[in-house]
Amino acid sequence: MDETYDVVVVGGGAAGLSGALALTRARRSVLVIDSGEPRNAPAGHVHNYLTRDGTPPAELLATGRTEVAGYGGQFRTGRVDAASRDDEGFKLSLDDGSTLRARRLLVTTGLTDELPDVPGVAQRWGRDVLHCPYCHGWEVRDRRIGVLATGPLALHQAEMWRQWSSDVLLLLHDAPAPDEAAAERLAARGIAVVPGPVAGLEVSGDALTGVRLASGRVVALDAVVVATRMVPRAGLLVGLGLAPEEVTMGEYVIGTQIPADPSGATSVPGVWVAGNAADLRSQVISAAAAGLNAGAAINADLIAADTEAALTAYRQMLATAFEAPAWEERYRSRPTVWSGRPNPQLVTEAADLKPGRALDVGSGEGADAVWLAERGWRVTAVDISTTALGRAAGHADAAGVGDLIEWTHADLRETPPAQEAYDLVSAQFMHLPPEQRRELFTRLAAAVAPGGTLLIVGHHPFDLWTSAHRLHVPDMMFTGEEVADSLDPARWEVLSAEARPRTGHDPEGQEITLHDAVLLARRR
Repeated sequence: MDETYDVVVVGGGAAGLSGALALTRARRSVLVIDSGEPRNAPAGHVHNYLTRDGTPPAELLATGRTEVAGYGGQFRTGRVDAASRDDEGFKLSLDDGSTLRARRLLVTTGLTDELPDVPGVAQRWGRDVLHCPYCHGWEVRDRRIGVLATGPLALHQAEMWRQWSSDVLLLLHDAPAPDEAAAERLAARGIAVVPGPVAGLEVSGDALTGVRLASGRVVALDAVVVATRMVPRAGLLVGLGLAPEEVTMGEYVIGTQIPADPSGATSVPGVWVAGNAADLRSQVISAAAAGLNAGAAINADLIAADTEAALTAYRQMLATAFEAPAWEERYRSRPTVWSGRPNPQLVTEAADLKPGRALDVGSGEGADAVWLAERGWRVTAVDISTTALGRAAGHADAAGVGDLIEWTHADLRETPPAQEAYDLVSAQFMHLPPEQRRELFTRLAAAVAPGGTLLIVGHHPFDLWTSAHRLHVPDMMFTGEEVADSLDPARWEVLSAEARPRTGHDPEGQEITLHDAVLLARRR
């Protein structure tokens, strides 16, 4: 598998490029695959595209590709031979033998015009053999125009083209003569009827001069209008289970297109269509608009999928990241996790306390326990990681205070500390789900002896608003005020409950102000 993209756009016309532009501007990885065979390639100019009227089709596409590339979009020339669905999205097989993956597909392969089998028509198609008055009518205004009757809509075409020229002829070709009512309508608009089959086109130099009837007679014309049967380039979509549906004008079928909702979403999850593949009547500007709509819808769909994936991962992280196996893995994966310095709020609040018995909750690599022991405290240091405790014991021995510290492997959520046993209980950055946190803090408060000190410090929710890049677990963060509110005022004197600022650095090394949630209380 060569590459994976958020979106692969199959078809690089106006619809595909417009969708790709919206998606690349939404910071999606996008690949546009195009065979280089746009439907309007024979046409000299694009019309009815506001601010771009008269632009050559190739120039419009080149400009679009430049814009998409400017936002990081990629391009590949070729065809998608097959696509298959899997759990991750779609696997695409290209005509050069390569394969790639896409989370979503936008198919804008356009359509094919099936031309009438009249000699010369295919060679002059898009130049002076025309089909759409809105695309070409102005360019042949007041010229002599022949409408080739290749189907039941010929009368409608003749009346349409009459708006652009008063010199319009209906070439019956192999169609039946108009009935009395139709003949009257044609006569009322001054549209002459030419009976007999058309044998071919007359061309002089590089210009159409007329049509030659089977009788040998030549009818002078400047342009010939034909009705094509419009068929989407839908092989890729059919392979994914999408069948084209017939499109009618009145009671007559004029072609087929791929069914989709207004955003371009098909009945196959993850597949969108836009442009002529989904709307055979679409012109360039409306195809571009449909591509934009589809691109926005695809991005919204990806956002929803990304959010669901993030939610699953977030829930998994909450369930595992603060448990013993995760802490063991964290300590084992690195020789040092913490700085080796004691936590600053412990230093601030305990420096002048009379040494006694201390409980260091979540002791990690032992910096706080060693600092306390060096000041004469007898410390019970508790952690759920045996690796951290072993490392901490080594640091304590190196500092010459190992005999003052009891290293205890325990989860205090399951094994509460002894009540009223400690002159200082310190919990630094113990972040747990709300219910577990409240229960643990209650147990820690109960472990403080009368006259003793409770110090609880955490990352304040303010830090989520900064560039500190804290682990984003808002439910596991708390304030000093919240902890203070849980203490019985009759039994506790709250000395400090605040968001205490200190200087730190973000991951880029920029100095920032951090805030610690600090609760300092003395048991009465």
